[in-house]
Amino acid sequence: MTKTAKPFMKNRSLMKIRAKLPSVTYQVIIKRSMFKEIKTADPCVMVIFGATGDLTKRKLFPALYNLAKDDFLPHKFSIVGVGRQEMSSIEFRSQIIGNFREFIPKGVDEKLIKWFEERIYYTGGDFNDDKKLFGDLKELLGEVTAEHQIPDNYFFYLATPPDLFANVTQKIVRNGLGKEENGCWRRFIYEKPFGHDLDSAKKLNADLLRIIKERQIYRIDHYLGKETVQNILVFRFGNSIFEPIWNRNFVDHVQITVAEKLGVEQRGGYYDSAGALRDMIPNHILQLVTLTAMEPPVSFEADSVRNEQAKILQAIQPFSPGDVMNHAVRGQYGDGEIDGEHVPGYRIEEKVSPHSNTETFAALRLSIENWRWADVPFYVRTGKRMPAKHSSIIIQFKRAPFMLFRDTSIERLTTNRIVIHIQPDEGITLHFGAKVPGPIVNMGPVDMDFNYLDHFGEQASTGYERLLFDCMIGDATLFQRADMVEAGWRIVTPALDVWKALPARDFPNYPAGSWGPADADELLSRDGRAWKNLTH
Repeated sequence: MTKTAKPFMKNRSLMKIRAKLPSVTYQVIIKRSMFKEIKTADPCVMVIFGATGDLTKRKLFPALYNLAKDDFLPHKFSIVGVGRQEMSSIEFRSQIIGNFREFIPKGVDEKLIKWFEERIYYTGGDFNDDKKLFGDLKELLGEVTAEHQIPDNYFFYLATPPDLFANVTQKIVRNGLGKEENGCWRRFIYEKPFGHDLDSAKKLNADLLRIIKERQIYRIDHYLGKETVQNILVFRFGNSIFEPIWNRNFVDHVQITVAEKLGVEQRGGYYDSAGALRDMIPNHILQLVTLTAMEPPVSFEADSVRNEQAKILQAIQPFSPGDVMNHAVRGQYGDGEIDGEHVPGYRIEEKVSPHSNTETFAALRLSIENWRWADVPFYVRTGKRMPAKHSSIIIQFKRAPFMLFRDTSIERLTTNRIVIHIQPDEGITLHFGAKVPGPIVNMGPVDMDFNYLDHFGEQASTGYERLLFDCMIGDATLFQRADMVEAGWRIVTPALDVWKALPARDFPNYPAGSWGPADADELLSRDGRAWKNLTH
């Protein structure tokens, strides 16, 4: 399962590697070769805190399976699960193998299942028990590395509530498991949410940086593992026809939508204390804003890319309380109909207060105060119980001058736009106008579509594969830095404060199955614009 890869210097060497590797692996390597020399992951152990949770069984282990299937895991690799439940490694393995069979959509390779079965271990106990649980973990890691001849390279994945991040990290370090020596490394992946407002994010960053170094911290956002999100930089900076028009001279505005069809499901307890703004905008959506708006980095090295992203976050004009009233919209879904079926309102959902003022929809009008984007509004929105599950970035270009068409049948020119589809169908659409066949001059809209599935074939992905692999090779490009996290919270905290001080009086204010409250439409109509409501 181990492979050695070299940078592609000639087409001949590329073809040789293509002949040896499965097609999916070949595609991933080609994409990586655009950026830098291909790296292979060091032999290592992945330690998962929260190993019995939903994220682990639905996302992390399927992602590891996909990486192993495509030969991206080192052969000398093991996984140690850590949870509150007491169970043996044999019992944990049995659970994970059952999860593989349930959550790998097209069936499993029995040889690969056997390979994992030999490399999965578990220890459980009280996360607050400094000596017992973490002592047992240290002993188990020593046994695992000796049995599989793995150097002491560990990365710890904290799939736990955020209030445990600093506490667990401190206990790891206190028990000697965070020490880097003899060329070995320690890395820590933290799931979102990273804080719940600006003050808590600052405190969490400060607490962690007292224990470990910034270069060891990987703040994960699974949205950045999606192919189309990663492709934004290639699309923008690798194609000379797009980058020259990607600015205020040609772009009218930008829309970013993350729409979810589902309600809060079993997350009512968490969601009622968080809401749509906290849950989606400081992380997912602002990451999309930065990738869309950033200047070309000097290289694709991690800090070069993240420096440019940070500049965009710092350039977003902060809201005053008055701005919140005019440039921020919140909503909460009531009962309604989706796909012909009646669905309940938010306040009826399990573990949600019947008088809840938590928003399930949020929209903002953002202004980026720099030379490239001055006077170009960025409209962002996210919501639950929308008509379709769809995430997209729309670059709306300015209308061409009309004078040439004054004496024709054309009454209105088609505007150009680029739509970057993030989910569920990843791809890119170019929308433009063309002459309708016939004896008179008339114009009709045309879409030119690129779809990942049609072009590259289906690729099993949870969105975590690239991120886990990048952590193993020490590439932090797709992970947020401390200053980026704090800048994101700085943008949304004024809205959080105003909404907390002035509870909504009109909730629920949009029916399930609609595109949100009327105020969200007015947010754009005041500027003479309208949302593009895409369903596919």
